[in-house]
This record gives sequence, structure tokens and C-alpha cells, in this order.
Amino acid sequence: MASRKTTKPVKTATIPCPPCNGTGEVSRPVRVGRKHRLVGQQTGMCLNCFGAGEIPADD
Repeated sequence: MASRKTTKPVKTATIPCPPCNGTGEVSRPVRVGRKHRLVGQQTGMCLNCFGAGEIPADD
């Protein structure tokens, strides 16, 4: 029986995304009314990392 060749997984260095702090979601304030008073926050997907929470480091 032939022995199998195994490859080591490539280890890529990743850093947490600065705008979302690695969560993948960012919060935006919601303003309502004529005086634009703040009523809460709405969360959405981070467009910097596309929701992954990590940015691959360029080598």
C-alpha cells in the first residue's frame, strides 16, 4: 500500500477588522423626526471585511 502525502495547511496571518473590531457587524445611529433626535442604533454587515471579522495580511 502506498503511503499518503499530507500537506500542511497554509497559515495566513489575519488581523481583526478595525471598523467592526472583529465582530463582522457595525452599528449606525438612527435619527428620527424634524430635529433628528437619536432613537437607537441599527446594525449591519461590515463592508470593510464583508462580515468575516478578519482582514488577511498582505505578504
